[in-house]
Amino acid sequence: MQLVTPAIGLLFWMLLTFSIVLFILKKFAWKPILTHIKDREETISNALSQAEKAREDMARLHGENEQLLADARKERDAMLKEAREMKEKIIGEAKGAADEEAKKLITRAQDEINKQKLAAMDELKKEVAGFSVQIAEKLLAQNLENNDAQKKLIEHQLNELTQKAQA
Repeated sequence: MQLVTPAIGLLFWMLLTFSIVLFILKKFAWKPILTHIKDREETISNALSQAEKAREDMARLHGENEQLLADARKERDAMLKEAREMKEKIIGEAKGAADEEAKKLITRAQDEINKQKLAAMDELKKEVAGFSVQIAEKLLAQNLENNDAQKKLIEHQLNELTQKAQA
């Protein structure tokens, strides 16, 4: 029966041993264990808050990236539009300059043609005058008494002149 009901001496020594172990644990082990538990709790809490902050930063950065991409697309479109407008302007200016140059060349050519025409007409007039003088000299050189002969001679000389002029 002693096993079921412990003796008072045994109970005393068990209580004394338990109290000493409890005192030693309280004095030397409880504080470091609780300190390590609190440190671990703070580390986990800090890690969770940093993870939340990192997630928020990632969401903010993702939004900023989307905004930057949208801005870059707008800027690219604006640059392309400006380049197209500049191309059309340059082409228009080149066409205008080419048209203007062509008009100048045509005007110069027409002026040159008119000058050549006037020079040819002057030369033709000089030749006609020279031929007229030659005809007159021949007529005067021939002293013809007959009007029909004079008419034939004039017609013959005019035909010669027209043939020379055409040639």
